[in-house]
Amino acid sequence: MYKHRQIESTIKDITKSFKVVLVTGARQVGKSTVLKKCDENRGYVTLDDLDNRELAINDPKLFLQRYAPPIIIDEIQYAPNLLSYIKIAVDNSQEKGDYWLTGSQQFSMMKNVSETLAGRIGILNLSGFSLRELDDNKIADVFLPTNDYIKNARQKAKNYTLNELYEIIWRGSYPEINVNKTIPWNIFYNSYLQTYIERDIRNLESIANEMQFLKFIRVIASRTGQILNYSDIASEVGISQPTAKSWLSVLISSNIVYLLQPYYNNLNKRLVKTPKLYFMDTGLCSYLTGWTSPDTLERGAMSGNMFETFVVTEIIKSYRNNGIEPNIYYYRDKDKKEIDIIIEDNGLLYPIEIKKTASPDKNMIKNFSVLPENKISRGAIICMADTDLPLKENINVIPVGYI
Repeated sequence: MYKHRQIESTIKDITKSFKVVLVTGARQVGKSTVLKKCDENRGYVTLDDLDNRELAINDPKLFLQRYAPPIIIDEIQYAPNLLSYIKIAVDNSQEKGDYWLTGSQQFSMMKNVSETLAGRIGILNLSGFSLRELDDNKIADVFLPTNDYIKNARQKAKNYTLNELYEIIWRGSYPEINVNKTIPWNIFYNSYLQTYIERDIRNLESIANEMQFLKFIRVIASRTGQILNYSDIASEVGISQPTAKSWLSVLISSNIVYLLQPYYNNLNKRLVKTPKLYFMDTGLCSYLTGWTSPDTLERGAMSGNMFETFVVTEIIKSYRNNGIEPNIYYYRDKDKKEIDIIIEDNGLLYPIEIKKTASPDKNMIKNFSVLPENKISRGAIICMADTDLPLKENINVIPVGYI
């Protein structure tokens, strides 16, 4: 059973403007599936097939003759030299969208793609299912806590009980485990990790010890929603800080981890300048940190951090599914005043607190006042409330289902 993805309309739109479209993202988020569904008459070839890969590497001209456009080329990172020949092909054609590409490993692909296909390629980043997609609701806009957005979401969004929400958080967003719920949760994620390490990690020179790298991923997962501290991570894993930085860059490039950058104003030297770390899939994060059921996760020590991680990643998905990289930050200063998220849009700031509570209060937004008053637009608390309601002027309580 195929669930329609919100990125479908974005793919079709940018195909009208670019000769090449690249959909990147973590393994098993549905990149090739969504492209096939967007154009069922388009040809398809995958470089997972060793014969296809060998031809693409050794005779790229013949490869492109055999697989003529319009074509989907899956796992393009296995033959990066093919990009130069695609450039020649599209430069000799006036057609838009001749080549749709997918790639799971940004670290082995993105170095050359922008330079080789500059001005010719539109790049999209696909994540797992969003809450909107799981619920089949029709909210299509990027998340921004404006009155218009809230009014629209009120009509279309679903209210979630605590148990329902943590079932979603614990299960995760990968399509296969949501479409086919007979797959044992632990077996799915164990297999996912094995595939990720064997196919994406094993050939990297910087990672010589696979078991130590697995321990590193577990340590990173345990720190989701926390400020990044390379020293602590390196010490716990038993590696150097440069190695920790190198390995984390692999997780970021393969869309396993997202770094939320701090909001920084040059006039304020007391602001923390270190990013926060978030796992992009809460199911994989739950598996790595040993939470074996939604109930134990909800009641456990990581419950609040996992709720925050879920909300942050859902906001990111709302932007990426629209072809936009979000301008989102967090705030923390040396007086330990913190704001979970700040969205910057058209020069205005939208401060947001994320709280696992059904009864938010004004004390939770006291730190919004640290932001420049003339730049603040509307603020919000995203929480487990049953409905949206104004907390004070220009600040609303927003149920988690609205994102």
